[in-house]
Order: sequence, then structure tokens, then C-alpha cells
Amino acid sequence: MELTDLLNKAFEMGGSDIFIIPGAWVTAKVKGQLVKVSDDRILPDDSEKLVRQAYDLAGRDFSLLKREGDDDFSFSLKQLSRFRCNAYFQRNTVAATCRTVAFGLPDYKQLQIPEVVIRLADHRNGMILVTGPAGSGKSTTLACMVDEINSTRDGHIVTIEDPIEYIHRHKKCLVSQREIPNDAPSFARALRAALRQAPDVIMLGEMRDLETIKTAITAAETGHLLLSSLHTIGAAKTIDRILDAFPAEQQAQVRVQISMILRAVVSQRLIPKKDGGLVAVFEVMTVTPAIQNLIRDGRTHQIDNAIYAGGGQGMISMDGELQRLVKSGMITRETALMYAISPETLAKRI
Repeated sequence: MELTDLLNKAFEMGGSDIFIIPGAWVTAKVKGQLVKVSDDRILPDDSEKLVRQAYDLAGRDFSLLKREGDDDFSFSLKQLSRFRCNAYFQRNTVAATCRTVAFGLPDYKQLQIPEVVIRLADHRNGMILVTGPAGSGKSTTLACMVDEINSTRDGHIVTIEDPIEYIHRHKKCLVSQREIPNDAPSFARALRAALRQAPDVIMLGEMRDLETIKTAITAAETGHLLLSSLHTIGAAKTIDRILDAFPAEQQAQVRVQISMILRAVVSQRLIPKKDGGLVAVFEVMTVTPAIQNLIRDGRTHQIDNAIYAGGGQGMISMDGELQRLVKSGMITRETALMYAISPETLAKRI
């Protein structure tokens, strides 16, 4: 059983994720459904061999997994795809999940990313956050925004990722791509170093801890455009998550800082369509003077209503988009209410 054969088979099926877990078949997620890729269930020895093959393809030391218990890395198969892999121990056996990442950068129009999201890349400073659950396409949206900057204006772009997913070629910009932990030991360390690398734009794969959040705020305050992601759903919860990372006595000051540097929050989810497959749904909050006041005064609970009312200011509400998809027949009423921020209000609107 060769990993390359299994990945080829999963890719031909249209698999987005490939799961290697002892006791189960090697399985691919195809349009949200699990499909068997291997003929038989795999044993612990099989799964370890397959994961070791992934490490060989990445040129990475398997001892990293043994030391930490889990590990993120990426590798490529010629003329097929790149793969982002998370290897981990479970029940004292080796398992992994590999996500397909196509060569080349995706076309945001084909992915139905709203034009208003891509236009956020026109900002020259401040912070733009792309949020959503794991697997909702945040990295792809960020890559499209970076490519828009790279294609339209001069500058130095520094990306900090774990692992690198999309390779950006030098176009109008110079692009430096740093991978954790191969090129730097941590996001915070790489971000501090980036401030000394004369960047115009910094793309930070994820704001994971307090030190990284603090440094990101500093970068945005000092005239850089900082793009990053968080595992949150909705603009209000995103702001609350950032504030909650700080001690209580610092939160008032951080609210003021966030109100000044935040330019927009994009929240996205992949939800099931009526006829099978998935569709991306976006919420966009642009930081207007009214939103600034809500953040500064600690009234984040009013942000959802402000987004719904702010359609003429480049905002898109999640519930408004769900309502539109129900009316177009793309998703069911039940699906919309399941993913709604305010199900009771949406039920009345539908």
C-alpha cells in the first residue's frame, strides 16, 4: 500500500481531505461525504508506514511527531497537488489527515468569494481578519487577498504560515514566505522579525496566543496592513475572543486599540446545499464610525444588528446571505436556521 497511490485515487474522486486512521479504511471526504479509498481496513503498522511516507515526501524528520505527539507539514506530488498534513498519535498509534491544496492560486470568482471581500485588500494599513471553523476556506480567502495585492501594487509581502499552503510568485510585489517551525520556531518570533524586514503587508496564518495577538496589534498600529485568521464564527465573537486573551485590567485599553486598527472582519462557513455538495457563505463587517463606537464602548452584542443594517457600507450579514440562499432554492430552510446567528429572527424573515 503506497501513499502516493492512495492520494492519487482520492484526488481523482475529488477528495478534499484524506484520513489515515488505524482500524478504518483510508477515507476521503468528497463533497462533504466520506468515501472509502483503500480496499481494506488498515492496521497500526500500515498507518505508520503511510505517515512515514508522507514525512519522506516532505523531507521532514519523523522524530518531530514522536516528540510532540502531533505535527503540521506540507508536501507536493508532481503534476497532482500539494497536501497539508496533520500527523498525530491516537490510542498510541499513528494517524494523519491530509488536505489537498491545488497547485497555483485559485480564482476567487470561481470560488464565489464576494468582490467586497477581495476589495478589502485595497487597504494600506490596519488589521483585516478572516474567521470561521476549521476547514471553512480561510486560508484560501487570505491567499486570494494576498494575490490581489501582489498583482496590483508594489511592496514587500511577508507571509507566516504553519504550514505554507499556496506558493506566491513574485509579481508586482516581493513575497517572502516563512513556515513554522522550519523557518522560525513560532508565529510570535516570526512576526517580531517581520517588523524588521521592511514589510508593507504581513499575512499571519493564525493568531494563536496572547504574544502573537499583541505583536499583531503592534504591527497594525505601526502602519502595516496585517491579514490574519481566527477560529471564530461572526465578527462580534471574533472581537470578544481577542479581548478575552488579555487580562481583565488591560481589556479597556485593547478595546480602544482594536477600534482604531481593525478595518474589517470576514466570517465564512461551508454549508450543505440542497442537491449535495457545499456552498460558502460569507459575513463581512467593515469598521465604520458606528462599529468603532460599539467596539470601544464594549457593546459588541449590538454588532450583528449593525451589520444587518449596514448593507450600503460594504457589509454582508450571515443571516441575510442564508435568507438569500433559501429564496434561490440552493439550501433548505432547516439548513439556514441551523447555521443562523439569530435563528428566531431569520425564521420570521424567511
